[in-house]
Amino acid sequence: MSQTTTLRSVEIPDGRARLNADLRMPEHPFALVIFAHGSGSSRLSARNRQVAEALDDAGLATLLLDLLTREEESVDQFTREFRFDIQRLGRRVIAAADWAIEQPDLRTLPIGYFGASTGAAAALIAAAERPGRSRAVVSRGGRPDLAAGALPLVQAPTLLIVGGNDAPVVELNEEAMQQMRAPTLLEIVPGATHLFEEPGTLEQVSRLAIDWFETHLRRPTSK
Repeated sequence: MSQTTTLRSVEIPDGRARLNADLRMPEHPFALVIFAHGSGSSRLSARNRQVAEALDDAGLATLLLDLLTREEESVDQFTREFRFDIQRLGRRVIAAADWAIEQPDLRTLPIGYFGASTGAAAALIAAAERPGRSRAVVSRGGRPDLAAGALPLVQAPTLLIVGGNDAPVVELNEEAMQQMRAPTLLEIVPGATHLFEEPGTLEQVSRLAIDWFETHLRRPTSK
């Protein structure tokens, strides 16, 4: 790593639910990025952790959280009833943003979101619900279309990253863009499939995300 990063396990309250999360803090972060994982995944997702480490090296604090409780995950692995409950997932990302505002070492940091698959819809819902605190959104292989009515309400600049070999999701992202009023850019990574498992493709995602967050989350320095 280019700088020292501390890792802290935390709990995010959502009503009676308690969500496990990992907070990664570089020495002098200029912003916080909240990760919303995709369906059937968790804060331990290897792909999201790889991107989070790249963001940490670039000076961004990251919060990777489980969008489901342990009990919900136990049920969902058999029924899949929670992983597509987008309103629930969106509420959990909002809870994480509200939690961050209460933390002394995070409250002054602008907030961005990194959402994957269905987590992208949850991130966009959070951005729409907390427009004053939400400054940027990045989606990796996301399903922004599932955010439905929240899309026109998003004010944060949004980057949609989709694999070139993931044609159905490319089409869904293009349709979602038509409903968005915020500045929105679609980046297609050539040769990548939905999970960006091809060599070098996830590194491209990290670079695109860092550039987006640098542009929209870093405060200008006074001259």
